[in-house]
Amino acid sequence: MRFDETDWREEAACREADTAVFFPATDEEAAAAKAICAVCPVREPCLLFALSNREEQGVWGGLTEAERRRVRRRRAEAIRASRSAA
Repeated sequence: MRFDETDWREEAACREADTAVFFPATDEEAAAAKAICAVCPVREPCLLFALSNREEQGVWGGLTEAERRRVRRRRAEAIRASRSAA
């Protein structure tokens, strides 16, 4: 199933949830949001949206801000490594 930039939001498991759940004060408090994301049919497009738009707050696609920063850092390192290997 493919979703364009906005279509995936219509299928999101969080669309009727309290948005406060997705903006926890700490990563440890993100469990409720992650539980919703775990069963969401559009988790991947949500995460890709957050990564490409550098969303800095909240839980997106099942990942907290810190987790998304680590993903971006690993991607950047992989790109640098592939460039230096070429």
